[in-house]
Amino acid sequence: QGHLVESGGGLVQPGGSLRLACAASGFTLDYYDIGWFRQAPGKEREPLSCTSFRDSSTNYADSVRGRFIISRDNAKNTVYLQMNSLKPEDTAVYYCNANYLRDYWGQGTQVTVSS
Repeated sequence: QGHLVESGGGLVQPGGSLRLACAASGFTLDYYDIGWFRQAPGKEREPLSCTSFRDSSTNYADSVRGRFIISRDNAKNTVYLQMNSLKPEDTAVYYCNANYLRDYWGQGTQVTVSS
């Protein structure tokens, strides 16, 4: 059975950067569309970015466009989210999702942006 595991979260000051990783085990990310989401306390889960396997296209939410970059390393079976110019409002639990034949979710990684 496949799993996704996020890592790379932590505490960072405003204006700082973090790179999140989403590693797949038990299945290959080939053919899967990948998305990053986040959920802040008391708020709904928010889609941030996604990348299509078919054409390698990427999309971003307005809230992160120009600051976050999604990428995938097929050799490592891992997807990344580079987060720059972080703001306190980026504080949330970040999740990755892989969707194709099945829908996989990771357990989430906490990102806290605070001085």
